Amino acid sequence: MNTQITDVVIVGGGIVGVATAYLLGKAGINSVIIEKDSVGSHASGFAYGRLGRGVQPGPHTAIQSEGWKIHNEFARILPEETGVDIQFRHRSSLSLAFTDNEVSNLQDNLKLHQLNGEGNAHWVDAEGAKNIESRISPEIIGGIYSEEGADVEPYRLMIALVQASERVGATVRNDRGIGLKTKAGHVEGVLLEKGILSCQNVVLAMGPWSGEASSWINLPLEVRPLKGQILRLQTDEEPFTCSLGWAGNYATSKPDGLLWAGTTEEEAGFDDTPTSDGRDKIMASLLKMIPSVTEARLAQHTACLRPVSSDGLLVLGKVPEIEGVYIATGAGRQGIVMGPAMARVITDLITKDSTSIPIDKFDPSRFAQSF
Repeated sequence: MNTQITDVVIVGGGIVGVATAYLLGKAGINSVIIEKDSVGSHASGFAYGRLGRGVQPGPHTAIQSEGWKIHNEFARILPEETGVDIQFRHRSSLSLAFTDNEVSNLQDNLKLHQLNGEGNAHWVDAEGAKNIESRISPEIIGGIYSEEGADVEPYRLMIALVQASERVGATVRNDRGIGLKTKAGHVEGVLLEKGILSCQNVVLAMGPWSGEASSWINLPLEVRPLKGQILRLQTDEEPFTCSLGWAGNYATSKPDGLLWAGTTEEEAGFDDTPTSDGRDKIMASLLKMIPSVTEARLAQHTACLRPVSSDGLLVLGKVPEIEGVYIATGAGRQGIVMGPAMARVITDLITKDSTSIPIDKFDPSRFAQSF
């Protein structure tokens, strides 16, 4: 059986796994990324890529804020290190309200934004919104306009992170993890379909497939896939100058010249096939926001599976019963936003055995009572 030795094995080639490899490499620690398909071939490579600063109070606020900070660092460093344009750009957003209830919800969110220091977000009435973007629906009542935010092209980001990771000592291996090798309560390696990887630390960053590792660690990982679909459209419209959102739906003009629109939230198991029903739902929400895009032509239709835990919180930290094993998953629709910060937490735990980012609520052992 083929045996290889490395410092850290990372099971999963999404943004969490690859960003962890990069940050570990910067700290002088070599790693091997295990990916059964190809790096960035699932949710991380087909996400929307909208980034925010994480100002609303909640269990994920610190992670979101750290993610925002790291993305701004990546925007400066990665193109220099790799030559890959990740298409990071600061971009304003306009969140729309069509009903009194939506107005109330958005205004409550606005108060939280302002309390937490986002002074560039403010309420606009229908006329003010139309002045920002004249093509939005005349049926809107108002919305929140925020000058603070950004977006990135997720697949380009993944390419850049892989190249940068390899420059600092990481390697990518196409294989599938099937278990752990342990001795006296400490991990000694990862069992693969094509061999064994010996190591001192293992990071399980398996996204919606994290449940497969429950039997490896004798601990339930209550993570399921949440399907989401995105349309990339060709239009004859001038590019929109800000990102538009409504009730969890979004639309924005990207540097590739296409209008990206989404999304769906579907309990479809591990079926990541794009569907006509998903396409129609996205188009209906897009036309509600922007009625003028009736002649939009479909350029690409993608679907991916996001990892969501049973309680909606991240699963992030050490495995309690096996020394040297760490878990990082459960970011749902905010995988691109929070992924680099999750990688920072894992890197801190491996290199310093502690992290300044609060993660108590994300304890991987919290599902143990149901095992």
